[in-house]
Amino acid sequence: MKIKFNPLAAVALTGAVALTIAGCSSEESEDEATASATASAAEATVEDDAMEDESMEAEGLPESLTLALVPSDEVDQITTDGEALAQSLSAELGVDVEVFVPESYSAVVVALQTGQADIGFLGPIAMVQAEDVAGAEIVLQAVRYGSSEYVGQWLTSDPGTFCLDDIVTEADDEGVNYSYCNGATGGSGPAGEEALALVDPESTIAFVDESSASGYYFPATQLAEIQGLDPLTDFSAAMFAGGHPQAVQAVYDGDAAVGISYNDARGDLAEEFSDIGEEVVVFAYTSNIPNDGVVVSGDLSDDAKSQITDGLMAISQTEEGAAALDAVYNIEGLEAANLDAFENTVRPVEQNFGDQG
Repeated sequence: MKIKFNPLAAVALTGAVALTIAGCSSEESEDEATASATASAAEATVEDDAMEDESMEAEGLPESLTLALVPSDEVDQITTDGEALAQSLSAELGVDVEVFVPESYSAVVVALQTGQADIGFLGPIAMVQAEDVAGAEIVLQAVRYGSSEYVGQWLTSDPGTFCLDDIVTEADDEGVNYSYCNGATGGSGPAGEEALALVDPESTIAFVDESSASGYYFPATQLAEIQGLDPLTDFSAAMFAGGHPQAVQAVYDGDAAVGISYNDARGDLAEEFSDIGEEVVVFAYTSNIPNDGVVVSGDLSDDAKSQITDGLMAISQTEEGAAALDAVYNIEGLEAANLDAFENTVRPVEQNFGDQG
């Protein structure tokens, strides 16, 4: 606003008014600036708080997690046992944990790839595949009998053909007898490989599952190398039994000339078939294989992965958690995954089979 004065008015009055207007204008400007600065600071604080909340949410655990388990036993039983494991993990992490049991190893990998699962318990081959295909991270390995390694075992109900030396029979703590030959005892391989030259590749071989390390990848590779065959094309009558106990039973029932399982899956059927440990003889071992274990989704934050890994380790050391792990997969404990073993032992065998999907 512009004010006009009478040119005859006193100069002093003009100066006084000018000073008054200037003073008011300055005070108003300072007040407005202060208010504006206060508002801006408040807005910045709100924005910073929102960004911090979003950052904390991104780094923390989601509201719920899905735990995927491979069906190495009856699905209903695995689900029941898995729910006990999920409850222990849920209590440790403070979030809901749901159980998902698909039809196969590969289905767990797909679930991790498509966001249907956050945590997967898998065999070593499937763990490598989950890393490659789904971007999952290998974090833990199972411990059994004090070891994080195991072997695949070759089984027969025809020891006269495949046992090149005397059968050795040993009783377990429950008094159940188990028979071995060709030095395939003690759980460390390879052993009995000379007897694998006697396996007819056109006979019925009971493998476990097309994604199983000890039940397919390692023994098929071993047999192919000994006989100079292609593991994908030269076992024309091979069958997939669907699980380790099923492969053992196929040999026991006479439905397969030889079979494969982890050591010692015969124990899973000993209560039902008391003589299975003697009727089904272990005659060869594969080389040592890293135990099955745990992978976590690559979509989770690093903080979430760490919390899940630490949570599983923590419950493995509790009475309830240890019982749940034992019930699900006969796991005695968990330890950090030996990534070198997966890279140098598992991956080369997995690559022999290429893309079977």
